[in-house]
Amino acid sequence: MLTAPEAAQRLGISVATLYAYVSRGLIRSFPDPQSPRGRLYSDEDIERRRPEKAAERALHWGGPVLESAITLIAGDHLYYRGQDVADLARTHSVEDVASLIWSGSMATGIFALTQLHVVSGRASEGLPFINRAVSILPIVAARDPLAYDLRPHAVAQTGWRILNLLTSVAAETSELAPTVDETLQKRWAPRTRAARDLIRAALILCADHELNVSAFVARCVASAGSNPYAVVSGGLSAIEGNKHGGMTARVERMLEELRFAHDLSAALAERLRRGEAIHGFGHRLYPNGDPRAKVLIQMLGENFPKSKELHFALRVAQAAEELIGEKLTIDFALVALAKTLKTDPGVPLALFALGRTIGWVGHAIEQYARDEIIRPRAGYVGVPPSP
Repeated sequence: MLTAPEAAQRLGISVATLYAYVSRGLIRSFPDPQSPRGRLYSDEDIERRRPEKAAERALHWGGPVLESAITLIAGDHLYYRGQDVADLARTHSVEDVASLIWSGSMATGIFALTQLHVVSGRASEGLPFINRAVSILPIVAARDPLAYDLRPHAVAQTGWRILNLLTSVAAETSELAPTVDETLQKRWAPRTRAARDLIRAALILCADHELNVSAFVARCVASAGSNPYAVVSGGLSAIEGNKHGGMTARVERMLEELRFAHDLSAALAERLRRGEAIHGFGHRLYPNGDPRAKVLIQMLGENFPKSKELHFALRVAQAAEELIGEKLTIDFALVALAKTLKTDPGVPLALFALGRTIGWVGHAIEQYARDEIIRPRAGYVGVPPSP
């Protein structure tokens, strides 16, 4: 066991960074028997985080590799610029949260003079949302004279244009409602008034999640000096993967396969016997459950207490948790939302990507301000060169 100063010195970091490691579960701490208010830190954990291998481990759920003032994951909570996302999802608009992430305050007037680009999406009708979105972004970017104005307030305005552009693609309409969530609600659940609040909450809950793979891609693209449209294109390409936002498609498929099972526990156990995963459960950063999923599931229960689709999803969740001991994630909650609203397949991923667009633009703003390219080195392990 080491004291905080000893542990920080061993790692070559500040005591504050040590505390951040502890809050993320990367280093264990224990009460100091010699000091009622003191803590001691695991020497074993600290050795695993020594600088010699830190860079390699950092790429796989390891320690922080970039500084960011946007999102904090601490304990069982998620915060955007110090504000709990559970509260933001219930009490604020998408515009409020976008402004908070992009500028640090909810001064939504930064969008007042923004000219919006909208498209109907009919030219690529029938394609999944991600494909349609990625195809339209470079076209609009080429026609946007402010695409390469990389000052923070200008990027925020471009980000708002991009978010509305992608909303029009997702809703397949050129007629935007006053808010993003209202546009989506009119397309996806026109007869359900409560759907707007749930769509708004889902967008906010998905807005950012620290340095996940799509956010890292977005920052890399921004670090090269590319415009925000390219940043979002990079993020969309990453989030589509089935280990990221594309996990929602796996959850959708799993729920369809379980729909006619007489015994959900037995059906889930059979999946394990076949070597198949139970998708949408267990998040490495939230051992006590994904707070984003908790908020969305609670709001679904409040607004649709009699929904058969929701009851089925919750039965699956209960059976899975009892079987594997893992709690549901935001991926499962997004699918439960889409099923409850009786939307088309693919809506969970579209919701995820639209919400996360806010975070990608926020990371771009931070990276442009750093004005340095992200260029890690590789440790060569191939054939040595000849003498």
